[in-house]
Amino acid sequence: MFKKTLVLATVLATLTACSSTGGAPRSSDSGGGGTVDTPRYVVSMVSHGAPGDTFWDLVRQGAEDAAQKNNIELRYSSDPQAPNQASLVQNAIDSDVDGIAVTMPNADAIGPVAQKAVNAGIPVVGLNAGMEQYEQFGLTGFFGQDESVAGQQAGERLKDEGAEKVLCVIHEQGNQSQEDRCAGVKEGLGGSGTVETLYVNGQDLTSVQSTIKAKLAQDSSIDWIMSLVTPVGLVAATAADEAGRSLGDNLKIATFDTNAQLVPAIRNGDIEFAVDQQPYLQGYLAVDALWLAKRNGSTVGGGRPVYTGPSFVDADNIDTIAEAAEAGLR
Repeated sequence: MFKKTLVLATVLATLTACSSTGGAPRSSDSGGGGTVDTPRYVVSMVSHGAPGDTFWDLVRQGAEDAAQKNNIELRYSSDPQAPNQASLVQNAIDSDVDGIAVTMPNADAIGPVAQKAVNAGIPVVGLNAGMEQYEQFGLTGFFGQDESVAGQQAGERLKDEGAEKVLCVIHEQGNQSQEDRCAGVKEGLGGSGTVETLYVNGQDLTSVQSTIKAKLAQDSSIDWIMSLVTPVGLVAATAADEAGRSLGDNLKIATFDTNAQLVPAIRNGDIEFAVDQQPYLQGYLAVDALWLAKRNGSTVGGGRPVYTGPSFVDADNIDTIAEAAEAGLR
């Protein structure tokens, strides 16, 4: 049997019950209503999230809840293009914020400007992408999952499920984390099957659907689709139907990450399982760590990564996260 490994994140002593405030537009300020009697700090979170990507809504929600608890003004901004994301980090430096949380899907492009923030005396932590490189640029902490390990565990499960040909769908070209996931799937599957990578434009789900449909119609030997984000997994199910490939014994879909739509998709069998890295927790812990760094110089995790995943979500345990997912917390 595959290893259902649940890597528990370090839960900070200051972490209290969280509340959902719903989604909000990107590149805007939020915060207020803090519950601690401490100075008002300003924290920027800069991600590579694309507009409309529900994964990043969860990251942001966690960051906003931590900001509210800690009396922080949170300035969230995002751009999927690495040069633009680097410019957003520079804007945060120029604004003389009290802390920066940043993702590094392309460490060569984002890392140097993050290092500038560190050199300017601004506490900086990483989250989600860049686990292998964050120390190189002086970041004091990282919150996320080891993408290679997550991919390997997904591959091991696919091997146990009897997968023979896996289509691994990368929706952000140039994102090293996604390349690591597919490489990990291949390693975990071992010699029992093959993995083919398919590149799509994750910002255009209509295009994603048509590309997957064409691939399935062309290659009937594909028996598993490995999506790297839930929205792509959901449109893959529709693409399979349009290609005349019924989901079941001859074709199955798995994905990384969760959202509210994942719950019914797993329950009705459209998606077999998801690899969960807890994006809400990544956002929450990153902001909490910056508050601690500003208050007393604490380094959460001793400078080592704090793991928020991976764990598997499937039909056996979907009910345990359903309420949180529907509330925008998983």
